[in-house]
Amino acid sequence: MNDSPDNPGDDPGFDLGEPPRPPAAAPDAPAYRVLARAYRPQTFGELIGQEAMVRTLANAIKRERLPHAFLMTGVRGVGKTSTARLIAKALNCVGPDGQGGPTIDPCGVCEPCKAIAEGRHIDVIEMDAASHTGVDDVREIIEAVRYSAVSARFKIYIIDEVHMLSRNAFNALLKTLEEPPEHVKFLFATTEVNKVPITVLSRCQRFDLRRIPVELLVDNFRMICGKEGVVADDDALRLIATAAEGSARDGQSILDQAIAHAAVGENGRPYVQADQVREMLGLSDRGATRRLFDQILDGDAPAVLATLADQEALGVEPVATVNALLDLIHAATTAKAGRGAGLDRMPEAERGAIAGWAEQLSFPVLHRLWQLLLKGHAEVAAAARPHAACEMALLRLIHASAMPDPAELARIIRDGAGGGQGSLTMPAPSHGAAVNGSEHQQQASAPAAPAEPAPKTFSAAPEAAPAAPAMPADFAAMVDAIRPRHARLAAELHDYVSLVRYAPPELAFRILQPLDADFPRQVAAALREVTGEPWDVRSTDAPGQPSLREQEQAEKEARLALISATPIVAAALEAFPGARLVDPDDEQYRSEG
Repeated sequence: MNDSPDNPGDDPGFDLGEPPRPPAAAPDAPAYRVLARAYRPQTFGELIGQEAMVRTLANAIKRERLPHAFLMTGVRGVGKTSTARLIAKALNCVGPDGQGGPTIDPCGVCEPCKAIAEGRHIDVIEMDAASHTGVDDVREIIEAVRYSAVSARFKIYIIDEVHMLSRNAFNALLKTLEEPPEHVKFLFATTEVNKVPITVLSRCQRFDLRRIPVELLVDNFRMICGKEGVVADDDALRLIATAAEGSARDGQSILDQAIAHAAVGENGRPYVQADQVREMLGLSDRGATRRLFDQILDGDAPAVLATLADQEALGVEPVATVNALLDLIHAATTAKAGRGAGLDRMPEAERGAIAGWAEQLSFPVLHRLWQLLLKGHAEVAAAARPHAACEMALLRLIHASAMPDPAELARIIRDGAGGGQGSLTMPAPSHGAAVNGSEHQQQASAPAAPAEPAPKTFSAAPEAAPAAPAMPADFAAMVDAIRPRHARLAAELHDYVSLVRYAPPELAFRILQPLDADFPRQVAAALREVTGEPWDVRSTDAPGQPSLREQEQAEKEARLALISATPIVAAALEAFPGARLVDPDDEQYRSEG
C-alpha cells in the first residue's frame, strides 16, 4: 500500500510550503576583506618603516639608475610583496594624462596602475616559487623574456619566496638574470635570503626590509580603527603591536581578531580593551608579573607558586609568564645602565617599579637572574609539562639568585678570616634575599645568633673541640671524623653537599649533584658508627652554605688575589708575560714540579 498520494497536490493536510531561504545579500555589497588585505599599501607613502629603501628607489628612478633585478628580504609581513607591486606600478605608471614616466609616486588612476593593483596586468607576472620550483617553470620565463611588453613600459616578473626554487632552476635563470633584455625587470622576495645562491645575490640589488617598530605599528592600527569605526585603548594596540613582532600583516590579523572578540561599547561600536586582548592572546597581566617578580625577590616560594597557579587558571601560557619576567629584568638592567629609553611610554606603576628595581638590585644579581631565567625559558619551551617546568625554574630562581657571586664570596671569606673570628655567617634567604650582593658583606661581619632560625655558620679554620668529645664541633670536623672509615662518603659530603643545618645529632643538607638515593641513610649510619649515637639526617631543597670544596677554592683564590696585588708580585707578573701565580700546596703544582 502506498501511503502517499500519487498527486502531492491532492493531500491538503501536509503542505509545508517552500523551505525558508537565507536573505539574499545586496547586489552591490562588497565581500568582506580582512584588514591585512584591505589596508595593503597602495603607495610608497603608505609603506611604513622602510624609509631608507623608499629613498634609494626614489633616487634611482629620478637619476635613471634602475637595476634590472631587485631582491627584497625580511621577516614575514614587513611588505616585501607589496613593495614589489609598488615598484611595478612605479615603473609602468603613465599618469592620469597617459604621458607620464617612471615615478616614485604612481598615480593609481591610470590603466597600468589599476591593472597592477588588481593583479590582472598582462605584463606583470607574479609567480609563487613555493609551488613552481622546477627548471621547467624557469624555462617558461626564459622563453617569454625575449618578447617585448604588450602594453606596459617594462615586463616585470615578481617571484615570491624565491629561495624555494631548486638548484637547477637557479642555474637555469643565471644567464638571463645577468643579461636580461632592457624591457625586463625581475623582482624577487624571500624570507630566507641565506638559501639564495650567492651567484643570484650578486646579480641583484638587495633591499633588507626592517622589522616595523612598535610605535609605527600602533599608529597604523589606530588609523585602521578610525576608518573601521572601532574604539581601541592605546594599551590594547600596544599589546597587539608587541605580539606582532615587527610584522604589519601579523599585527593587522591580530587586530582583526581582537575586533571580532571585542564587546560593543556604549556608542554601539566595538570597543577593544587591553584586558580582552591579553585574554585573547594568553598574555600575562603586567601587574601580576610585577607582583610575581617581587615575590621572587622576597624569596616567598608559596606566594610564587600561588601566583603562577592563578595565571595558569586564567589561561596564561607558562612561556608567556617567563617572557614577561625576562622583559622586566631586561628593563631594570638597561635602566640601571643609564638607558631609560622606552620607560616614558610605560604605565606609571610599571615605570616606578622598574626604577625601584634598578636602584635596588646590583648588576651581578640582575645578570644572574637573567641567566637563570633564560635557562628556565628553554626548559619550559621544551618540557612535556610546561607548568611544572615553570614552577621548578622559578623556585631555582628564588634559591640560586640569593647566592653570592665568586668575587663576593671571596671577599666574605677574606674579611671573616682577617677579623680573626675563625668563622663567618651567611644568613638564609628571607625577605629581600636576592636584593643586593653587598648585603652579604654587611651580614658577614654581624655576630651569629645561637637560636633557630639562626644564621648558618661554617668554619674558615678549625675551632676548639666542643664540650662533648663524641660530637664533631662543626660540619668540616664531622666530615674529617668519618673520612678514615668512609672515604667515599666523606669526599661526597666535602664536594657535593651544601650545609643547611648542623646541630648534633641533627644534620640537614642540600645535595648539589646527583648522588645515591639513600645517601642520607648512609651518612646517618656512618655518623652513628663514629659517634655512637643515632643521627637525624635529611636532604632538603632549602638554600644552604657553599660546599666545603667551594669554600676552600674561594679562600685560595682570595689569597692568591691578595698576593698578586702586592707591588712586587704585580711587577713580576707584568715583567714576565704569561707567568701565573700558583699555590705551593696545590697538588697540580706539586705534580708539575
